Amino acid sequence: MKVAEIISVGSELLMGQIADTNAQELGSLLPAWGIAHYRRQTVGDNLARLTEALHLALSRSDLVFTIGGLGPTEDDLTRDGIAAAFGVPQAVDEAIAEKLRRLFVQRNIPWVEAIVRQAHVPVGAETLENSNGTAPGLWMERDGKVVIALPGPKNEFGAMLRGPVRERLARFATDGVLVSRVLKVVGMGESLIESQLGELIHCTNPTLAPYAKMGEVHLRLTAHAPAPSAAEALLDPFEAQIRGILGPAIYGGEEDSMEGVVLAMLQAQGQTLGVAESITGGELAQRLTSVPGASTHFRGGIVAYQGLVKAELLKVEALSDPVSAQTACEMAEGALRILHGDWAISTTGNAGPTSDIGGKPVGLCYVAVSGPGGTTVEEHKFRGKRADIRTRVTQAALVALRNRLLSEPLAPLRA
Repeated sequence: MKVAEIISVGSELLMGQIADTNAQELGSLLPAWGIAHYRRQTVGDNLARLTEALHLALSRSDLVFTIGGLGPTEDDLTRDGIAAAFGVPQAVDEAIAEKLRRLFVQRNIPWVEAIVRQAHVPVGAETLENSNGTAPGLWMERDGKVVIALPGPKNEFGAMLRGPVRERLARFATDGVLVSRVLKVVGMGESLIESQLGELIHCTNPTLAPYAKMGEVHLRLTAHAPAPSAAEALLDPFEAQIRGILGPAIYGGEEDSMEGVVLAMLQAQGQTLGVAESITGGELAQRLTSVPGASTHFRGGIVAYQGLVKAELLKVEALSDPVSAQTACEMAEGALRILHGDWAISTTGNAGPTSDIGGKPVGLCYVAVSGPGGTTVEEHKFRGKRADIRTRVTQAALVALRNRLLSEPLAPLRA
């Protein structure tokens, strides 16, 4: 299996000003294309450091992908770095330069001579068509090593990667493919999951790796085989074993979200949901409404942040103790009455950063669910920053409703 390395180019990436989603996407695709991906580097807009990064990558990898740095400005240095790493000069590709000039005339954009930098090509490199932008990609191959330069803008990167680059990479996929699946688990931590799964954790093909996420754990199952169909055949019984052990703690796969799963369960029962939020300030409703088609089963939400709103709108009587199980229950029952749904969830608590007036500690929260079988409430004590606590509360609320939907008999479907 050929070994690949990714070099992301840009000071904005190095300084954390933007997320490196292109490298993430490429890293996820390479194993499925039969190419091993062992390392990633991120380097700023500095020619010496970029050249050094390329030298290092070429010393240990067969394929080196660069992302970004192909634009027309002086800090777009990827072409220069590739030329320096291979010890070759650059030359202007007149066909590309003429194409750029025609394009600027057609779009009635003033021409700046610096644009010609995008037509500079290291001697020996081939250009790759950029269907969504002006800067061509580069394919430089020498002495069994290949450098592939991809543009940074998302729409240009994706089209080039899945088009001309994917076609050229086919000849390097000589040792099978890696196929992965993800199972998402709630209500269990990594340690408990590992203890439950026992020796499955140590399998070598397929492999199993747990990753802790906010309010849940993801299990990545990966199989290596000569072809995708053979890898899927290895994964099927492996996944079945895991599901047999963890049962309903697994709520979905890679494309699933807790909010999407909950709404699908409501749809299956022909039921509707409303929410009343204090600590989460509308974040729970936002998660639910992010799911396409949510309006069919999500009736709406009430953000009752101040005590007066809780009392007048939701008829909460326990105002002397707003962070309490009683308040959470009364909020959920009030939302059920007002929003005329089959279910209602409420959230109340203290997200910090300091203890509230009543002395309730940061992270203490209550989630109540009111529905056909009555009202239930859970107490949670979360740690972390304010935003993290609020997110964990929304997750706890969705999990609480899912647990109720799993445990209670299906209600008759409404006409």
